[in-house]
Order: sequence, then C-alpha cells, then structure tokens
Amino acid sequence: MNRTIFFSLLLLAVTVSSFAQPTHTITDPERKYKEAKEFFVKEQYALAYPLMKELKKSYPDNTVSDHTYINDDVNYYYIACQLKLMHEVAEKEAIQYTSNVTNEPRRQILSFHLAHYYFLKDDFSNAIDYFEKAGYDNLSNDQIADAKFEKAYAHFNLKQFAQAKPLFNEIHQLPDNKYYIPANYYYGFISYYDKQYNEALKSFKLVETHEDYKGVVPYYIAEIYYFQGKKEEALTYGESVLGRGGSLYYEKQLKLLTGQLYFEKQNYKKAMPLLEDYVLNTPKVSKEVLYELSYSYYKENKFEKAIDGFKQLSNERDSMGQNSMYLLGDLYLRTNQKANARTAFQYSAYNSSNAKQQKVSRFNYAKLSYELGYQDVALNEMKNYLRDYPNSEYDVEAKEILVNLMTNTNNFSDALALYESFNQPTASMQKAYPRILYGRAIEHINDQQLLPADELLSRVLSNTLSGNILPYANFWKGEIAYRMQRYDDAIRYLNVYILSGAAAQGEANPAAAKYNVGYSWLQKENYRQALTGFEGVTKTVSSTSNSMVQDAYLRTADCYYMLKDFTKASGMYEQVISNALLQADYATYQKAMIAGVKNSAEKIRLLSSISRQYPSSNLVPDVNMEIAQTYISDEKFMEAIPFLTNIINSKDNGLKPRAYLKLGLAYYNSNNNKYALSNYEQLIQKYPQSAEADEAMGIIRDIYVEEGRPNDYVELMKKNGKAISISEADSLTYAAASLKYNNNDCTGAISGFANYLGRYPDGAYAIDANYLRAICYQKNKDWPNALLGYGFVNAQGLNKYYEKATLEAARIYYFELKDYANAKKYFEMLRVNALSQDNLLEALRGLVRSFYLLKDYAEANTAAKDLLTKKGISTDDKSIANLVLGKSQQISNDCNAAITSFKNAAAINKAAWGAEARFEIANCYYTLNNLATAEKAALAVIKETGSYDLWVTKSYILLGDIFLQQKDYFNAKATFESVAKNAAIATLKAEAQQKLEKAIAEEKQQSRISD
Repeated sequence: MNRTIFFSLLLLAVTVSSFAQPTHTITDPERKYKEAKEFFVKEQYALAYPLMKELKKSYPDNTVSDHTYINDDVNYYYIACQLKLMHEVAEKEAIQYTSNVTNEPRRQILSFHLAHYYFLKDDFSNAIDYFEKAGYDNLSNDQIADAKFEKAYAHFNLKQFAQAKPLFNEIHQLPDNKYYIPANYYYGFISYYDKQYNEALKSFKLVETHEDYKGVVPYYIAEIYYFQGKKEEALTYGESVLGRGGSLYYEKQLKLLTGQLYFEKQNYKKAMPLLEDYVLNTPKVSKEVLYELSYSYYKENKFEKAIDGFKQLSNERDSMGQNSMYLLGDLYLRTNQKANARTAFQYSAYNSSNAKQQKVSRFNYAKLSYELGYQDVALNEMKNYLRDYPNSEYDVEAKEILVNLMTNTNNFSDALALYESFNQPTASMQKAYPRILYGRAIEHINDQQLLPADELLSRVLSNTLSGNILPYANFWKGEIAYRMQRYDDAIRYLNVYILSGAAAQGEANPAAAKYNVGYSWLQKENYRQALTGFEGVTKTVSSTSNSMVQDAYLRTADCYYMLKDFTKASGMYEQVISNALLQADYATYQKAMIAGVKNSAEKIRLLSSISRQYPSSNLVPDVNMEIAQTYISDEKFMEAIPFLTNIINSKDNGLKPRAYLKLGLAYYNSNNNKYALSNYEQLIQKYPQSAEADEAMGIIRDIYVEEGRPNDYVELMKKNGKAISISEADSLTYAAASLKYNNNDCTGAISGFANYLGRYPDGAYAIDANYLRAICYQKNKDWPNALLGYGFVNAQGLNKYYEKATLEAARIYYFELKDYANAKKYFEMLRVNALSQDNLLEALRGLVRSFYLLKDYAEANTAAKDLLTKKGISTDDKSIANLVLGKSQQISNDCNAAITSFKNAAAINKAAWGAEARFEIANCYYTLNNLATAEKAALAVIKETGSYDLWVTKSYILLGDIFLQQKDYFNAKATFESVAKNAAIATLKAEAQQKLEKAIAEEKQQSRISD
C-alpha cells in the first residue's frame, strides 16, 4: 500500500519544549521572533519561514555573543521550517546542526524532523537512522506515535518485517490513534507473511470495509481461510466479495483462488470462468493454473480450448505434465487429429511419472505410428512394448499390428531382424515372412549387394508359404545369376519366371526376363537360342522405342550376323541407322563388317563414315583398328599405318598395345625393320606385361637374327626385364601352386604362391601368382592382402589380368572398405584401359558412385552423362545419374531443376539412391520455403524408405525444422526429442539434441507459463 494514502493530507503536530527566557526589554525584533514562533507552533510553516529568514539576517552568527538565546532559536526554527517545507538545502543544514549542537533536546527534536523529512522523500534507511537518533524522551505523545508508525513503515518498505512488526503492534492497539487503521493493515500483513493467520485475520477483519483497504484485504482474508483449511468458508467469502461489485485490487487473484476452490470440489463448470478470467488477464501464469483451466475445459467438453492449454505444458516432465499429454492425446483422438495425438502420446510415453499412463501411452504411440505410416518407429516401439509389457491387455493387438507391419512395411531390414527375434512366430507372421525376405533381397540388389540378396531369394524359393512371390523371386535369382556371369543359372531361373505367366511388377517383367535370357545365351555363344530370347522382346523398332527394346532389336541383328544370315542382319542394322537410334554408330560398324565379307573397299568406306558422322562415338578406336586390320589383311601395309597412329595418338585406351604390335607388323612387312623395331620396343617398354609384348618378342628376335645382331636382342630383353627363357625350377614351383588353386585349395594355393614369389619375385609367373593368390585372399575376405596382389598386377601395366585385377581392387575399396578415394582411382584406371564393354560399364558405374560419395558432384555428373550413353545400363545407373545431376543443380541454387532430377531418380529406385533423392526433394522444398510440400515430401521418405536410417533420420530432423519454422513447438520438440533419444547415428543424434534445446528456448520466449 502506498504510504501517500495516509499522509498526503496529514500535518504532524510539533510541541516545542519551553526554555527559560531572560528578562529584558522587548524590542521589535523580539516581537517578530515571537510572531514567527507562534506560526511555527500552529504548524503554519509557510508563514513562519520568511519571518525566521529575516530574523536570521538580523542576528548573524558573528553577533551571537550579544543575544545567544535568539540566535540558537532562530537557527533551530529556520532549519525546522525548511524541513517542513521540504527544501532541498534543509537536509545539509539539519545534518550539520544535529552534529554540532550541544543542546541535546534540540538535537533530538530536529533529528525527528529530519527523519520525517527523509520519510516523506521515501529515503527509508536515513529516516530509520534519524528516528533512532531522535529517541522518544523529548518528543510529545503525538510525535512518539508518528515516529513509531513512520519508523515501522520505513522498516516495512525495506522488507525488515521483524523490526516493523512490534512498532505496528503498539499502534494497532490504540483505537484513538490516527494511525490505528493503517497500523492494523500492516500488522495484519506482516502476521500473514509470518503465517500467524489468526492474528492477521483479526487485523484484516478490522480494516476490511475501510475505503483504503476494502479493495485489498478481502483477498488475504479468503486466502487465510483457505490456509486454515476452512475451504467452504473461503469459497463462500470469496463468492460474496466478488458478488458485491466495486473495485478490487486483487480481483483476478481472488477469482483464481475461488476458481481453484471450485476445481478442488470438481465443480468444473463454476471453476472454468473464474480460472479463465485470471489466465486471460495475466501475462504469465503458473503451470498449475494453466493445467487446472485446461482440465476444466476438458471436463466441460471445450475441446479446442483444452487442447490449446494442454499443449503449452509439453515441456513439463512431472506427473502433471504426463497427465496433460495423456489427456491431450485423448482430446486429439476425439477430434480426429491422429498425427497430433501421436505426438501427445509420445510425450507421455517418455515420462515415467505414472506407470499406467506411460504403458497406455507407449502402446498408443506405437499404434498411431503404425496407422500414420511411421513404420520404423512403429516397429521399434511395438517391439519394445511387447518386451517391456509381456502378456499385457494389448498383447494380441500389438502382435497383430506387428504382423501387418511386416506385411506392408518398406523397412524390410528391421522387419527381418524383428521376425528372427521371435522364438515362436505366429501363423500370421510366418505368412508374412516370405514377403519380408523378398523385400529385403530387392533392397540388397538395388544396393549392389548381390550375394546376400541371392541367399535371401533362395530362402523365398524354399518357403512353402511364398505363394505369388515365387515368380518374382525366380526373376531376381536369374538377374543376379546373370550379373555374376552364371549364365546357365540365369537362363534356368528366368525361364521359370517366363513360364509362370506372372504379371509385370516393376523391373520384373516378361520382356526384361526374355532380354536377359537372350544375353545369357549370347554370352554362351548360342546365337540361335539368343535370337529366340531377343525376338521375344521385339521384332520391330522405331525412334519411340525404349532403350531395352532398341538394344534387343540390335542384339537380334547381331545374332543373325553370327548365324551368317547377313541379308537379314544388314536390313535390321539399316533400320537402326535410318531411325537414328542410340546405337546407330554400332549398326554402321556391323554393316561394314558384313560388307567386308565380299568387299574390303565398301567395308572401309562404311567404317570411315563412322568417324565423320559420330565423331564422339566410343567406337572410333575400334573403327581405326578394324580399318587398319582390313588393310593389313589385304597386304596394304602402308595404308594401315595412319589408322594405327590415330589410335596411339588418341587419349588412353586399351587398344594401344595392339596398335603398336600392328604398326610393327606393318613396317616389318614393308621391309622397314627400323620402324618395325622402334614400335615393338615402345610396346615392350610401355606395356611389358601385355600379351602383345609377348607376341612382339618373337618378331623382334627374328629381326635381330636376320640382321645378325643376336647380342643386341639379348641386351634389349634384359633392359626391359623380359626373360629369354624360363627355368625349369621356376616353372615347376609355379605349377605346384597352380595345381592347388585349380583344385579349389585356397589355403594350399596361398602357401604355394607365397613360396614361388619368395624364390622368384621377378619370375616369369609373378603376375599370375599374385593375381591368383589375390583371388584366394578375396574369397577369405582378407581384403588387405587381396589388394596387395591386385595392386601388384595393376602396377605391371596392361596384361592379361589387368582389367580383372583393377576391377576387383576397385570393388573391394568401394564395397568392403568404403574407401571411395582409392575406389575412384582404380575405377578411373579401368575406364581408361578397358577393352571389355562390360568392364567399361562397371568402371563408369563405380566412378559415378565414388565421385558422388566423395561429394565431387561436378565430376560425378560428367561421368554420369557418359554412363547414360552406354548400352546395357540399368535403372540403378539412371537413378544415380539423375541423383548427381540433382545435386549439381542444388549446389548451383537451382532447386526447381534439382527437384525434377531428384524425382526422376526416386521414380525408378526404391533403395538407397531413391531414399536420398526423396530426402533432397523435401530439402529443396524447404529451401524454397514451401513448407507444406516439404512436410509431405519428408513424410514420404519416412514412410517409403524405412530401411535407410540415414535418410529417414535426416527426414525426421527436417520435419522438426519445418515445424519450428511454423512455430509449431509442440510437434517440433517431439520430433527432435524422438531423434535425440532413438537415433543410431551419433552425429544426427547430437544435431537433434541441439535443435531440441533451441526449440525449447524459443518456445519459452513465447510461453505464457511463468518460470
């Protein structure tokens, strides 16, 4: 209570002590002094002050000896008047006076006036000091009462209640004292503060109807009744005060108390408006009050208001917080808001305050996760629920949900692990098992993990419950067999699929099966059977035909070519050329080969046209080689030389050793031994381990012998590390180890090859021994030793094992060691030197993926463009190509274009690349601030690609970012908390925790809940 209520009109009476007056003649100045003193006594300080000021001038201090008694009085009254009139200068003069005056009564009385001066200026510390100095001995009764009250009030304002209380106590017992009412109020307040409720109640009741306190005291009275356990009395009293109208200082607090009393009586209808009034008119409220209002809304079916209130309590981790989230989940279910209900039950499930509520919440959280498509969460949570609550009332329903999850989920990895964790799977689970095996196998295939996929598909085929999945399992068994070059198995499994008559299912379709059967027979060089396979795909072609149909048509022509039906083959090649199909360059090449059967000139003409019409064709080196070979066959050796030189001068390719060999042969047959030897020697120096180098050695020897220079030949061979003859011991030692290898005794072979290489590190069979030993190490999964062997073979340059060794080294680095930098290095060497189109395709595939995983998106994009031009590419190749294109566009801040590329990748890949593409679609929409679409896209990742933890987890974090951007703290916190608690990837777990803390801090800034 502001003290001005009591003192704005109050003038303190001052009693002046009488002093003995000397007898003297009354002069005019003395009359003025008496007049001024009389004004002072009457408390007319404004009239007394100017007279005292004149007197002070009339009696300066240097005349004090002449009239000491007047000087002392004038100084005292002059300073006292200044204090009463609140002059600023009075403080300094009063302090000086009280410090120097020897008249103790005067010192004490002026100290009283100075204390009152400080009191009026709200300088309570100084007021208390000077009230202490004034004492009570020289004060009148009224002054004593004033001093005690004002001193008490000063202590009160300084929260020194212990010192204030006894002083108020004295005054509040004096009914005739002018401070009787305020003293009772303050005494009552301090008693209330000290929890002396009976004392407080007596004082408050006394001042209850007083004008100054009737707006304040009723609240305290009601509270005291409550604290005393008289809740009915408190309620009745509170209602009566609120009902009588008028202004109440603590009106909203009284409404709160009354509302809470009704709440305790479970009378939510009456509690609700009172609590609501308080909350709406208070900037910050306690969590308890917000809970009580929200619960009242809940009981009175005010669902939206209850939801809004309970949501604000999601940070609380006590029993009240858990109950709030539990009820909030129920409210969301009643209002058909399942997504928000799931979030509410998640909060409750993470709170262990109430075991029963936690149990029910965990089940509901898992069940709603399943219903809403959060399959990864549903699997994990339902599994944990069954573990923690065996034989619960929800046991049967929980297991049935798990069955459905296993049947419908895309999270085949977790589903398979979960199934295998059950000792006795139910009949429904066993029925779902083949589909889980099949789904996981397809994921492995898409991730290029063929061996584990093959094993799972074998389990599908042997399971009696596989039913309509069997045909597709046969298809993919055939696909894997083809990729692993097991062509007989590929033909067998694919034909089983074809004969089943099963409908197409994505990539598993009859056309693809016949296409692969055709290629398998082609690899076995059974062209008539291959022809049947390819013609089963198509017998016609046009510019609108897809790439598989175009390739099948061209392979059909190849089969006719190999069966020597040149007329039929030539007509088909011409069809490809006239339609300007993707492989028109190859068709021209094949037409040239047909023409060459009868007419070399026509063959050369057609081959020459390829370089002009298709200058960027990969066949250009082959074209040059074939033209050169044709001239050589016709003994036009000099005409062959420019074409062979073209090969040598072109960028690196695997035809260079053969080009050097043929150049040497051309010059040799042209009787130019010098140039012949020069090319042969370059061949041996640059490609010493190639088969062409071995072939060149015999011709070089003949030339040197012919020229009578055998010693020069020996020196040349020594200089290039070529053995002229192989010792018998060298050959026998290698043969012994090789025999072990051929008998599939890898342990013995490794030991034997080690023995050979120890004795003959530079032996004639060093490359063979290193290569075969590396194969054994690879079978044993001894990756470091396998890489040593393959690395040795690769380092020897082009040789008969170069391509295979380089490819296997690249695969080990990529798949097994995840060392993408070294994988890239070997894939690049293979791309440069591969003669086999299959190996070239593998090299490009590996390069695209390695560059991508190294985040070198520009190089990945370049390699991907090259990959897309190759025949025989898979949907995986197309998906990674689109993925890297999207990443390049994303880095260039062209998110709209990137979204298109990512969508193209996602449409044809359901595995890791597709998962990443789908995540980046969501990420791009978020970057573009299209939050609604970003949310849908992120949810799609979670629901459709459950086996890929990285992208699922990143999608959850992105969802949290979206919610946070929308100020939806309720869902943002729940999303981040779920990742922070459950993520398996440490970096993402830490990221989610940081974002959770940020969301909590940001919400607190907006929250209406007081700390």
